[in-house]
Amino acid sequence: MRLPFAQIDAFASKPFEGNPAAIMPLDAWLDDAVLQAIAAENNLSETAFLVPDAGGDADYELRWFTPGHEVRLCGHATLASGHYLLERDPARSAVRFRTRRAGVLTVSRAGAGYELALPAWAPSPKPLPEVVAALGVENVAETLWREGGYGVVVLESEEAVRAVRPDLRALAATGDHQAIVTAPGRDTDIVSRMFAPGAGVDEDPVTGSAHAVIVPYWAKRLGRDRFTAFQASARGGHLDCRLEGGSVVLGGRCVTVIEGSFLLG
Repeated sequence: MRLPFAQIDAFASKPFEGNPAAIMPLDAWLDDAVLQAIAAENNLSETAFLVPDAGGDADYELRWFTPGHEVRLCGHATLASGHYLLERDPARSAVRFRTRRAGVLTVSRAGAGYELALPAWAPSPKPLPEVVAALGVENVAETLWREGGYGVVVLESEEAVRAVRPDLRALAATGDHQAIVTAPGRDTDIVSRMFAPGAGVDEDPVTGSAHAVIVPYWAKRLGRDRFTAFQASARGGHLDCRLEGGSVVLGGRCVTVIEGSFLLG
């Protein structure tokens, strides 16, 4: 069985930036164990699987798998999925995805890039002593938590964010969640990094779902609903951020770097 396959760098203006995602359109769902095995073989932070939506609520069903398990929400692989489909249909201006745990998500054309609307998941203050210790950070301004597995550690500066060197084994022991460090930026309004070793992702290059959590926080703190962001991983990625009602809208570009077939069986 030959399955179409593409690898796309999301939140990137050229190859080798942003966050790579594997995109695999299917005619119908394969067994979950097969989907998980494919994602493990791809060995990217996420593989996105697309199936035409028969229910009429959206254009496609969308699911995301890390090498270890299925996830609730993945922003960069959703943006990459939109790029994959819109690049093949120049007449289409947007594509809607029905997901299992994050509702209906939309990717729309926006100039030379795209906009992705995600649910706004505002975090609440909560002590996270084990996460802070595993991250090895000091001078923490605030810690917050969002149900579903999103811990936010606010630091004082971009330099502090870039300097984080977590104990990944200790961080994994705190659970299957995202540990997000964030601070005001130098060249962008905010910066962040995201670690999820409990989910098999030591550090994610650019994380849409993390911004679904931190954008509501920063919108309130900055006193405005539009700002720029940079995820300061080794690959790095720029995002335009907007809080719009109950949605976080992220803007970015995508670059297709691999196209081919996945040979199954």
